[in-house]
Amino acid sequence: MTTTAHEQAGTTAVPRSPAGGADATRDPRRRPRPGRLRRASLPYLLLLPALILELLVHLVPMVIGAVMSFKELTQFYIRDWGSAPWSGLGNYRVSVDFHAPVGEALLHSFLVTVGFTLLSVGLCWLVGTAAAVFMQDTFRGRGLLRALFLVPYALPVYAAVITWVFMFQHDNGLVNHVLHDQLHLTDKRSFWLIGDNSFYALLTVSVWKGWPFAFLIVMAGLQNIPRELYEAAALDGAGLWQQIRRITLPSLRPVNQVLVLVLFLWTFNDFNTPYVLFGRAAPDAADLISVHIYQASFVTWNFGTGSAMSVLLLLFLLLVTGVYLALTSRGRRSSRA
Repeated sequence: MTTTAHEQAGTTAVPRSPAGGADATRDPRRRPRPGRLRRASLPYLLLLPALILELLVHLVPMVIGAVMSFKELTQFYIRDWGSAPWSGLGNYRVSVDFHAPVGEALLHSFLVTVGFTLLSVGLCWLVGTAAAVFMQDTFRGRGLLRALFLVPYALPVYAAVITWVFMFQHDNGLVNHVLHDQLHLTDKRSFWLIGDNSFYALLTVSVWKGWPFAFLIVMAGLQNIPRELYEAAALDGAGLWQQIRRITLPSLRPVNQVLVLVLFLWTFNDFNTPYVLFGRAAPDAADLISVHIYQASFVTWNFGTGSAMSVLLLLFLLLVTGVYLALTSRGRRSSRA
């Protein structure tokens, strides 16, 4: 029996895959190449040193502090704090007992810190935003003025606050010299670092030190607002205040949400400013909670109570941050809808 060449070719021909070539015969479950694995793991390897430092610098001390808050850790167990007696929630009960001296002092410090933080954050945002809006116009010397505005933020905290300590001196300070001797706004020289005036001195230093950060962030946010919006508003007859209210503030809402949260956390936890300004014992009017916890831990040598206060402060800040982020995210969703 004879067969045609066409039939012989048909019996020996291999059908080609629609995908083409030998790619269709590859196993889809094959392992990736080692080079591809190295490229995929490279970002995680680069992040590993930062994660290790974060673990050593923040997380480990945080866990140790939480453990210390459940112990009766005083100066008698400072060499071997692990052998301190277990007190359970005793330190927390002492801290939140507002009818006892320890709890009453902590509540007073908390209220002072809340008032100070709200005033400082509000003034920092207000001054920083006003300066940033003013700096949007082009004029001679704008670059120099921007650099001068950032000097308080660039200076080391200790050098800047120590300078304010000399300025607030009672007899030869610059503040009393200007207010009393030159402007005659006060009847006598004031004590700024003791008494009730210490709160205003602390607020002044905090605002002076913090508003350049708000100025820098708001100025960066203003760069993303198109100038055509202001030109169109000006053609429609909108004044400066209407442009700020209708264009600037709504456009800066995402920036301001992050800025206010960062300023709140920094100011509420600020320790360097009151410590350098007043020393180890701050006046009652300026008794911020950071200095109060320091005194409870390193002055009275009651590390258990101080650790409990620190944990309570951490929980409060986490609660405020969570509520703030939930409210701001809900506001963004409602504005988009």
